[in-house]
Amino acid sequence: MCGRFTLTATPDQVALFMALVELEDFPARYNIAPTQPILMVIAGEAREPGSNLPDRRALLVRWGLIPRWAKDPKSLPLLINARSETAEERGTFKAALRHRRALIPASGFYEWKTVGKEKRPFFLKPRDGGIVAFAGLMETYADPNGSEIDTGAILTTAASADIAGIHDRMPVVVHPQDFARWLDCRRLEPRDVADIMRPPEPGLFDAIPVSDLVNKVVNVGPEIQERIVIEALPVVETPKSVKPRPPAKKDDGQFSLF
Repeated sequence: MCGRFTLTATPDQVALFMALVELEDFPARYNIAPTQPILMVIAGEAREPGSNLPDRRALLVRWGLIPRWAKDPKSLPLLINARSETAEERGTFKAALRHRRALIPASGFYEWKTVGKEKRPFFLKPRDGGIVAFAGLMETYADPNGSEIDTGAILTTAASADIAGIHDRMPVVVHPQDFARWLDCRRLEPRDVADIMRPPEPGLFDAIPVSDLVNKVVNVGPEIQERIVIEALPVVETPKSVKPRPPAKKDDGQFSLF
């Protein structure tokens, strides 16, 4: 699962990483939450001959996919994630996986580890710094009044071996060499890109324990990514067995004054 992520790279850095011709300015975002706008990159129209850049288009979409067939979006759960293993079989995501695959630039994501009754947040950031691209699905929903809204979800997969101790799911990471294949919905079907929807190699992310400031969407500053020291759970020692006292000797009255 991915319920929060971050994009703190500059627009120029994102444009270079995603091979975009242009990208509008945007602020650093440290705590992106469901229903908020997120940046997605999709394939565009064919570029003019002679261009040395692929044709890609960036747009803002609502994080939380609404299928085109939905009559009442309020009756649906909030679809922020789609399981890559079953997306092709589900009517909710099937069309988007075939026709509207997207890339979501990110500087990392947050996950929570269950320890006893606690949920401890971790910031998972690329070990080498920079940006990663999550696999996304996009859908344009038209309400009964005719207004349209672009919506999207993040595809997830089983966590890599080094992250599984925190959570069993994580976003699908698309490497730059696979961008073109992933976005090519004209020629490539889901089965042709199934190899991309797998756990990444261990060591791609560093796991940084952070405070519970990230739990609240109103906290949007860089302080939520500061490393904290995790206190070890108290060790309760098992009491040593106590040998029973020997029974008191029967008083024969020898030392009694009466």
